[in-house]
Amino acid sequence: MICYVPAENAGRETRAALTPATAQALGKLGLELHAQAGLGRASNYPDADYTAAGVTLTNNDAAELAAADIVLRVRKPSLDEIRRMKRGALHVSFLDPFNEPDLIAAFAAAGISAVSLEMIPRTTLAQKMDALSSQASLAGYAAVIEAAQRLKMALPMMMTPAGTIMPARVFVIGAGVAGLQAIATAKRLGARIDAFDTRPVVEEQVRSLGAKFVKIDLGQTGQTAGGYAQALTPEQIAKQQAGMAKICAQSDIVITTAKLFGRKAPRVVTQAMLDGMKPGSVVVDLAVESGGNVEGSRSGEDVVTANGVTIIGNPNLEGTVAYHATQVLAANFAAWLTHFWDDKAKTLHLDPADEILKGCLITQGGAIVHPQFGAKA
Repeated sequence: MICYVPAENAGRETRAALTPATAQALGKLGLELHAQAGLGRASNYPDADYTAAGVTLTNNDAAELAAADIVLRVRKPSLDEIRRMKRGALHVSFLDPFNEPDLIAAFAAAGISAVSLEMIPRTTLAQKMDALSSQASLAGYAAVIEAAQRLKMALPMMMTPAGTIMPARVFVIGAGVAGLQAIATAKRLGARIDAFDTRPVVEEQVRSLGAKFVKIDLGQTGQTAGGYAQALTPEQIAKQQAGMAKICAQSDIVITTAKLFGRKAPRVVTQAMLDGMKPGSVVVDLAVESGGNVEGSRSGEDVVTANGVTIIGNPNLEGTVAYHATQVLAANFAAWLTHFWDDKAKTLHLDPADEILKGCLITQGGAIVHPQFGAKA
C-alpha cells in the first residue's frame, strides 16, 4: 500500500504528519512511504533524513494523490485535492467536521474514507493516537512562552541588591490538557498562578501543580463523557465573568483555554474585564480559531487595547514549537495506522465494530457513515 504525505499548504502551518522516525516504523509494517519534498522543512526535519528512512520524495503532488491508498496530512484538504484522490483511498487529518459540511459531502461523493483526528475517542486504548491532547499540551506550554516574551517583566521572584522583584501573576482559565500544561510551565518559570475551571473534579490536579484553584459558585456544572467541560447557561456565564474580573485585574498574564468541541468557543473575558486589567498585561486566547474566549481577539493577530493590554490570537501556538509538535503528531498518526494494520495481509483492516473507528470515521464507500454528520444512527 502506498501512503502519501503532502506538504502543508495552509498559511501558518509548520507541522507535518510524518517524521523520519515514524516513516521507519510504518515502513517496517509494509507501507510504501511517499512524501512531498520539503515536507519537514518548517519543523526542522531535513529531506535527507526522510530519504534515509526509506521515504520516496516527490514534487508531483497531483500524481501522488491519484495513486495513494492512504493520505496523511495535518490540515484539511481543498475540494480540488479530494477530487484528485482515487476512489477507495483513506484520508486522515484534522477535518473540523462540525463546521465543514461541504468538505464531508465531497469526501463521500469521491468515495474516500475520511478520518477526523478530532473525533478519535478519548479512551485509554486511544491515548497514543489522541492528537488533540498531544497538540493541546504543547499549545499550553507555548502560550506561557509567548506571553512571557510580550510581558516586559520577569516571571520569577528575584532577590537583588537593588530590591526584591515580586513574581508575575498568571491566571489560567480552563484546566484541561492545555491549561494544566500552561500551569506547569508558568510554575517552572517561577510565576504565581491562579486557575479556574467549571469542573470541580480538576481542583486536585490544579493544586498538585502548585496553582491556587479559584472557586466561583456556578451551581451545577460538570464534564462530558469525553472529558470536555459542559456548556454553561447565560446566568452561569455572567457569574463566572464577575468572579474572574477581580483575578484578571491583578494578573499580569491571562491564558484562556475554554473550548467546546463542535461549537463556538464561549466568551469568558469581556471588554469590561480587559478594561480593568493593568497596562502592559498580556492575554493569550487559545480558542481564537473557534470564535475566541476573549472579546476583541482576532485570529492570526496581536491586538492592543486602549489601556495597553496585548491580546495574542495565534491560532496555531503548537506550531511555534513545530519540531516537537510534529514529533508527537506523527506518532499519533503512526499509532492509528498500527492499530488497524493487518500484519499477515500487509494491509489496513478497518473493522466497522472497532470503537475507535466508529468514533472517527466520517465517510466510507460513497456515504457519510458517522451518525453525527448525516448518517442514520
